[in-house]
Amino acid sequence: MARPGAVAAPLLRGLRGLAAYFRGVMGADAYRKYLEHHEACGHSAAPMNERQFWRERMDRQDTDPQGRCC
Repeated sequence: MARPGAVAAPLLRGLRGLAAYFRGVMGADAYRKYLEHHEACGHSAAPMNERQFWRERMDRQDTDPQGRCC
């Protein structure tokens, strides 16, 4: 008989992967990606804080809607 942990670990990994996928689809990880991009490109200015980032993102989507469902 299989140990409970042997079955639960792959199931938990799968659920975490599914959650990460949905966060990506919904855009919840956009700020993290922005920070990674900002650091990788070597910008001299400080990155926007999270509140500024989301405000600018929403303003940009309102003025130039592209490929969204609503």
